[in-house]
Amino acid sequence: MEEKHVIKALAALAQPNRLQIFRALVVKGSEGLTPALLAESLGLPANTLSFHLKELKHADLISQERSGRNLIYRAQYDRMNAVLAFLTQNCCQGEACLTEAAACHC
Repeated sequence: MEEKHVIKALAALAQPNRLQIFRALVVKGSEGLTPALLAESLGLPANTLSFHLKELKHADLISQERSGRNLIYRAQYDRMNAVLAFLTQNCCQGEACLTEAAACHC
């Protein structure tokens, strides 16, 4: 993963509402959430939520899919794992320092 993509992802997550949205989508898994459910669960106005979803989508941290009349948002686990891998690729001076049980594989 290129550094500029990591910076864009981290910048998108460096805002409390966007971090909450992303975490809610990670917890929900492949089922995803509609904007209405996200707004309700996080207590965000629709226009505020829309702005934050756009920023997370622009950073390629979430995906959007139309299902009938609804939009479904999902966390992009491959992108999340790529960011984590970039951040930890040189930890412990290049030596393996995490056990398999401690590594996150979503």
